[in-house]
Amino acid sequence: MGADWPRESLIVAAQGGDESAIAALVSGSHPHVQRFARSLCASPEDAEDSAQEALIVLYRKIGTLRASGALASWMFRIVRNECLRRARRAFRGDDLVGAEAVVSAEDDVLQRLEAQRVASAIAELPAEQRRVLIMRDVQGYSGRAVADALGLSMPAMKSRLHRARATVRELLLSR
Repeated sequence: MGADWPRESLIVAAQGGDESAIAALVSGSHPHVQRFARSLCASPEDAEDSAQEALIVLYRKIGTLRASGALASWMFRIVRNECLRRARRAFRGDDLVGAEAVVSAEDDVLQRLEAQRVASAIAELPAEQRRVLIMRDVQGYSGRAVADALGLSMPAMKSRLHRARATVRELLLSR
């Protein structure tokens, strides 16, 4: 877990039921959860809703988290699942949008196409570049955490990340 995430002592206190620790944990996790949701969901509205759902789950179920060091991966799984659930419902045509916010069918299709284009471009990357890009830009891990997890030096990780970003940019511009 990166240094920006809430510290382990706060997570342990929240797991134990300390209400102020739970509130601080939710507040401290919010920017990370939002960033992840924005990178995964098809629309800004879905990202915001998914992030909120994930924070509600964190608030209600922090006591079920087995290892305090697993908070980031637990939250990312919750956000990913919520984004996927919303995408499936949108694909099936279920009503996710309230009466106050109406997205035109054209905008919805354009958003889905853009998300598919980005996912397709990332899928075309070589595996080593794809891993670095997803860990750094999608999951939000620090550069040091990515390098350590993949057994790379910082310069090697930065080089792969740069190549991955440049390749994705090229692929998106060429299509």
